[in-house]
Amino acid sequence: MIRIYNTLSGEKESLPSPEEQKKIRLFVCGPTVYDYLHIGNARTYIFFDFVAKYLRSQGYDVSYVQNITDIDDKIIKRAAEQQKEPTEIAREFTAAYFEDMATLGVDGVTKYAPATDFITQIAAQVERLIEKGFVYEIDNDGWYFDISKDEDYGKLSHRTTEQAEDATSRIDDAIGKRNKGDFCVWKFSRDGEPSWPSTLGAGRPGWHIEDTAISEFYFGLHYEIHGGGIDLKFPHHEAEIAQAESLREPGDNEPFVKTWMHTGPLLVDGKKMSKSLGNFITIRDFLKKYDANVLRWIVLTHHYRSPLNYSEELAQLAIQQLDNLNQLIHKLEIVSNKKNLREAIQEEPIQFFKFEEALRDDFNTPKLIGFLFEEYITKTNPRIWTMSPEEAQIIAVSLYGFFSQFGISLNLPKIPQKIKDLAAERELSRASKQFTQSDALRNEINALGYDIEDTPKGPFLWPHPSKQN
Repeated sequence: MIRIYNTLSGEKESLPSPEEQKKIRLFVCGPTVYDYLHIGNARTYIFFDFVAKYLRSQGYDVSYVQNITDIDDKIIKRAAEQQKEPTEIAREFTAAYFEDMATLGVDGVTKYAPATDFITQIAAQVERLIEKGFVYEIDNDGWYFDISKDEDYGKLSHRTTEQAEDATSRIDDAIGKRNKGDFCVWKFSRDGEPSWPSTLGAGRPGWHIEDTAISEFYFGLHYEIHGGGIDLKFPHHEAEIAQAESLREPGDNEPFVKTWMHTGPLLVDGKKMSKSLGNFITIRDFLKKYDANVLRWIVLTHHYRSPLNYSEELAQLAIQQLDNLNQLIHKLEIVSNKKNLREAIQEEPIQFFKFEEALRDDFNTPKLIGFLFEEYITKTNPRIWTMSPEEAQIIAVSLYGFFSQFGISLNLPKIPQKIKDLAAERELSRASKQFTQSDALRNEINALGYDIEDTPKGPFLWPHPSKQN
């Protein structure tokens, strides 16, 4: 039984088994496409990509929808700064987002949903909220949700209506609001900004309403899991709940979302990312320096709900850990006496053996990785050259299943012919007991960026981790 921490209840709750409920609907808040995304954004998208893939491997039919905010104040501002049309900015950074996700191996999303493709559904949802008395108009501004009309407002973030008055996180400012925490659901057209005709008045959607309109289109007013970064819990996700549950018909007390999942913040050297501090790292900047596997590994070696403090030292540790595991797999392949084992293993069903318990406990990937190192690095490595080919193959299969599930691709490094020739020459020197020459050849191989290990199966060559990234 999979147990997931629900931000709404503050407790771990059991997910029905695939036999009880096969279909899982998952919605995750996507990017506002006005700039390149940073590694904090990547943390959220890498994690939920893993969640979708893991649930599918367990027999669930996961429909994973992610919105794309392609019309917003930030997009309009950036367009003005660059003297471009907002649609041009949105297209440019939507394409950049898809490129980044492809590079990171994030491909578990079923459907991407740009907000501008759902203007009709958004306007219709606002009209229903007006009819039910939850939304009011401010002349020459737009339509606003009155949070005082929702008795349950604040139940996700545990902030009351009064506390919402102090909210400063992306709150819509407007003269004439009834409550400071009220938020815009439809903004009237002004100053040549992008707008769409509507019975509400020509305008564009507010930030929060797009998510509930899109999720209702695909899932209805009730579904299983909603995910996003912890920074979205208030006011964004609180607003989503208010909108969707205000649309329920009398007698319908089912929650908008059963389980709310939030990834923790990503800091850089203990501080929030900021361009003014010079510690703002885009996904693209990271990938110029490191392989995509390194970022996925960093994300999955930290529990998704915990803060992640990124540093260069952490990246180097990830490189070393991945390198150790990759070396282990290659040695297992040598012992197994199987050619093209990596390709053959890809067709095997994914197995997690005793690691399954960690993943079923709120996707505890760090605990799983701890088991992995204890079982394979600590216990297997010292006896690897004495184990049977059958045992080596079984362990390799389980490791490949692990990496496949985590979306990490491990490829054998290519050893240059020159290095192979030096290793062969060294073997001849060792065989003839010319140890001084043998040591000199080892030093030459090391100086060229490669390590050489003497094993019962012959010399084992491996590049230094720094040479692989």
